[in-house]
Amino acid sequence: MGNRGMEDLIPLINKLQDAFSSIGQSCNLDLPQIAVVGGQSAGKSSVLENFVGRDFLPRGSGIVTRRPLILQLINAKAEYAEFLHCKGKKFVDFEEVRQEIEAETDRLTGTNKGISSVPINLRVYSPNVLNLTLIDLPGITKVPVGDQPVDIEHQIKDMLLQFISRDSCLILAVTPANTDLANSDALKIAKEVDPPGLRTIGVITKLDLMDEGTDARDILENKLLPLRRGYIGVVNRSQKDIDGRKDIRAAMAAERKFFLSHPGYRHMAERMGTPHLQKTLNQQLTNHIRETLPALRNKLQSQLLSLEKEVEEYKNYRPDDPTRKTKALLQMVQQFAVEPEKGSGFGKDQHNGAVQRINRPSTKSPGTFHCTREGLCTSQGLRLWAAAF
Repeated sequence: MGNRGMEDLIPLINKLQDAFSSIGQSCNLDLPQIAVVGGQSAGKSSVLENFVGRDFLPRGSGIVTRRPLILQLINAKAEYAEFLHCKGKKFVDFEEVRQEIEAETDRLTGTNKGISSVPINLRVYSPNVLNLTLIDLPGITKVPVGDQPVDIEHQIKDMLLQFISRDSCLILAVTPANTDLANSDALKIAKEVDPPGLRTIGVITKLDLMDEGTDARDILENKLLPLRRGYIGVVNRSQKDIDGRKDIRAAMAAERKFFLSHPGYRHMAERMGTPHLQKTLNQQLTNHIRETLPALRNKLQSQLLSLEKEVEEYKNYRPDDPTRKTKALLQMVQQFAVEPEKGSGFGKDQHNGAVQRINRPSTKSPGTFHCTREGLCTSQGLRLWAAAF
């Protein structure tokens, strides 16, 4: 595959991601992606904003990211943002982007700091970014605040595991340097699903806030808790800088100066900093997509053939045929036995609710059927519909 083909890989996956998000389905395809994990106040938001060069993410105390944010960065001449749920609308004011994220989050989760695994899709076009797609996940928390459920820690962990457990997902584990790396929330959860550290990329933030006389050299040189993809250090703006609206470009210049002047890091300054991190992630995601593309293609073709075969079976379908009803009932029983709580929702509302989720035949077009977006595929819907008569 040539250079041009390599550059098209990330936009290709973006199109698939958008298509599946639009219909509320994943089609059981594990798309290659990078998920960002870290504890609260680890600096995840600052890292992402540094990539874009704009302040656009919600900030505050407690859990700020309450829905996954699929952030697609696209290199372009003009600078603007688009949301998948606001088709046709371009955001040129990034303060409005922040407000839209907050409003869309509250629309689904309410204002009580609850969380939801339904993602928000945001595209940012800019001449200052490299093609890159990241999924920003809620920060790991220990203690519920306000009227959050008491099990908020487990809810967040379960959500994170939904994304990072997939072999197709690279994990960007963000850890502040002024905490004990051995107790890093991000590295702990990454190690649960990636014990050898093959899919994990370590990011060390707040290097400028370490105690005087100490540094993170052993970590950044991959000697302590080594990862196959290594660690990259960054220096983000302080809270004072953020409150004072310090320009991100000025902050990047200060970051560069920090690594070049620090005695513990100057020998590795070319491998540190936000620009190097963004370039590395672009390369790693592109290579990862290239490696997983053959399996992804095979799985997609297999599902397509299976669906076409099932559609073929129903070309001459007759609802009043008793043999078809019997076969449909047997298939339902088999489905129930194998996956009682998966896909069709049998484990929750079994026959009545399941049947209610299937629309009856279309009166305008006899012989056609429709499914709701709750997860039932066409063939399952037809089988349930047949058994209901």
